[in-house]
Formats: sequence, structure tokens, C-alpha cells
Amino acid sequence: MSVNNRILICVLLLPMLFVNGCSINPATGRPDLVMMSESAEIAKGKELHEKILKSMPIYQDEALAKYVNDIGQKVAKNSHRPDIDYFFTIIDAPDINAFALPGGYIYINRGLLAYLDSEAQLAAVLAHEVGHITARHVIRQDTAKKGASALTITSVLTTGSGIVGDVTNMWGDAAIKGYGRDMELEADGFGAEYLVNSGYDPHAMVETIGVLKDHEKFSRYRAKTEGKKIKSYHGVFSTHPRNDLRLKEVIAKAGTLPDNQINLTNKAQYREHTEGLVFGINYNAKVKERPLEKGRYLHKKLGFSFLYPEGWEVHNMRQAIIAKPKDKSAEISLMVARVKSKQSPSSYLRSVLPDQKLTHSENFKQFGLIGHTAIAYKGDSKVGNRVAVIFQGSRAYLLAGTVMEAQEGIDYDKLFLKSIRSFRPERSQAKPRKSKTIHYVKANDKTTMEGLAKHIKLGVYTEQHLRLINGLYPRKKISAGEWIKIVK
Repeated sequence: MSVNNRILICVLLLPMLFVNGCSINPATGRPDLVMMSESAEIAKGKELHEKILKSMPIYQDEALAKYVNDIGQKVAKNSHRPDIDYFFTIIDAPDINAFALPGGYIYINRGLLAYLDSEAQLAAVLAHEVGHITARHVIRQDTAKKGASALTITSVLTTGSGIVGDVTNMWGDAAIKGYGRDMELEADGFGAEYLVNSGYDPHAMVETIGVLKDHEKFSRYRAKTEGKKIKSYHGVFSTHPRNDLRLKEVIAKAGTLPDNQINLTNKAQYREHTEGLVFGINYNAKVKERPLEKGRYLHKKLGFSFLYPEGWEVHNMRQAIIAKPKDKSAEISLMVARVKSKQSPSSYLRSVLPDQKLTHSENFKQFGLIGHTAIAYKGDSKVGNRVAVIFQGSRAYLLAGTVMEAQEGIDYDKLFLKSIRSFRPERSQAKPRKSKTIHYVKANDKTTMEGLAKHIKLGVYTEQHLRLINGLYPRKKISAGEWIKIVK
């Protein structure tokens, strides 16, 4: 599209410019009708980045952080927007996810790094996220949703990582859940182009899809077996299969490397920088200290806190923690018990309330914890109580909201749900457990996944986890002489 044609389109759309801005998208070359200038986009990204740093633990490995940043900067320099500053951050979370916020801020979870096999695959993930920024997907999506309305700021849960981030609905939802198939595919195309420009084989994008599709397949099996809801990374693999024709087409358009250019994979460098990477839960992960807000009860010994309604008082009894108003018209109780490892929150709640009928049942995740909530009716009673159970390690926290004498104008169920949804883990005073870490060993002709799984303890699915981090899922064989990731 010529410059004159782009200007003409903006002129034809002139009536809308009083509420929106018309600019040429640097990646697509097409006009964008957006409500935010580039400077405002960058400022918003900086504001949200500062909030993320306060609410999410950052992985403490300077060498690995520099490595990821160097690869990211290399890809960004070869993108459609090399003139803005980019910031690459490793979130200390075991979940598989990566996301981008406006203005050059990109995040990759520690958990995702464990499943990649080379620098080229890491570059593919980062290039995909750079593609979202260069194409201004989050800005374009928000404009399409809100039109000329003012931007609204509401905090959401970044459920992809299982940790609360104080980010906005428009940024958080898009970053974690994705931008829709067309935008994701567009980011794949740009990402593949940036890989070529950076000297990497663009098919590293397809390799990454294969690795992570295997993880998604296993996650679906596990979720079905355990009665949980699957959460998928929005990026390069969630929107299309390995053999997706459109994906192959956009990668083909990215071009191929010249014969005299090195086809970078850099597996050895990737091994070097991920040796000792924490796998699974990092018991030493730290979030910047945050003061407790008014009305939040903290139990230091057990390491949890929750909000109670304004004006209520909390009493730590021998059998339960009780919060109630001065007129004792209602109460929220919290009890603690042990839970069996294979039991789901839903089945647990039903097992402790066998004589009650549960309605409006709902599974939920918050702050890295899983839970289940419902309204419980006892016998023929027409009045139900809000109940919930939240699992934290081997402990089950049972919360119940009861109304003894309803006061006019109070939505009690809303009060109870607010307390339930505010329950979060806090740093325990107990001695931290030792985290598991990834190490590389060379296989010999007798090395098998079945044999390794007998000596490595990763729970019920040890062999599956080992196969997944080594790209051998579900039944591929180990070749003698190849490097294998183990966990210890």
C-alpha cells in the first residue's frame, strides 16, 4: 500500500479521528484506528510493568536473565519497531506462559524455559511476543472492544501464571488469554520473519509448537483425570496444530536463510544457561514486600491471609477463625484440615457436607491455589449458605458464610464471595523446602525414560514430565549420546 493511499484512508475516516487516532501500523503497514499514541502506549506499559514487579516473583538468576534479554533484544532489533526500548523479564512461576504488555514489555515464565530445547526455540517464543507489540495487538483489540469510550482500569487475575498481577482488564485478559486466532497467527508470521532477520531458522517456531502441543495434550489428559480445568499459553501453539496450513504459509512467507548465513540453534548455549534451572515450585521465590491492606487478616504460622468485611471483627478460636459484625447478624468461619493428594476441591467439599445439597458449584483458581465454591442447602431449608474450600499444599481451608439475621440492604453472598476470593498464601515462617532443579546428562545405550523415572521423584506423572521436558512424549526412545534433562 502506497503512502498516498494510507493517507487517503485516514482522510476518509476523518470523522472518527475526533475520538480515535489514525496511524500507520509499523508491522502491518495498514492504518490503525486506535485511541492511544505510541508515547502513551509506552507510558502505560511502564506503569503496568512496575505493578507486575510488585505482585509477581521475578526469577533470581542474573546470568539467565541476561541471556534471555540478549536473545530478546536481538530479535526486537530485527523487528518492525526497533526504535522503542524492550524489556524482557523471567517470571518465577512453574506454569507454561509468556505474554507481552504495551510499549515493549515482555515476560516469560520460568516454567516455559524448562520445556524448550534450544536458543532458537527461546527466540521463537520471544519473537512471537515481539510480534504482538510491533502489530500493537493489545491496543487494536481494546479499541475494537471499547470504540470511543474512555479507557477503564480494573484489576484481573493473570490466571495463566497462577499469580495475581495488578494489571488492567484490557491488558491482562489479552496478554494471558490471547488475541484471537487471526492476531495470534499474525504474531507468528512476524515472529518467523524476525527469526530469519536474526539468523535463526523460522521453523524453530514449528518445533516449539510441537513441544508445547505435547504438553497441552498431557495437560488435557491430566485435567480430565483429576477433574480440573486446563489452562493454555495463548501464544504460538494454542491456536493451531503442528500441521496447520495457515501457519506453514506465514512461516514460508518469512523467507529462508541465505546459504552463507549460519542457521542458529545454539543448543549447547541453551543447556549452559538452563543448567540448574528450578523445576516446579520454587520454594525460595520472593515477591516484593507489600503492606497488608485494611481489613486483611494474616495468619503468620500457616501462611495465609483473607479480607473480612468492613466493620467486622476477627476472632481466632481453637477450632476455627470467625469473622462477624458487632450485631452478630452473620459470620464467616474458616477451618483447616488435611486433604488427600488425589482428592479434588469439589469432591472434598461434598465429602465434608454429605447431607447438604450444593448448587451454583464452581471450580476456581487464585494466587496459585485451587478451590471450589457453592451454595449449600441443609435439609428442606430455602436459605443456603455460601461455602468454599481452598487447597494450599496438604491443607484444605473450608470457608462458610452464614446469615443469622439478615439486615436490610446488605448483599451477604457478595460479602462472603469477596472474602473467599481474597484468600491468598503469604510467606510462611516455616523452613523453606528445597526446590528441584534441571540438570543435563548424556545418555548411553542403556538409558531409558522408564529407568530414569524410577530414580527421580516428580509425583504420579514422573515419566511423563521427563518425556515432556526432553521432547520425547509420549513414547519416543532415547538415543545414545544425546543430552537428556533430569530433575533432582
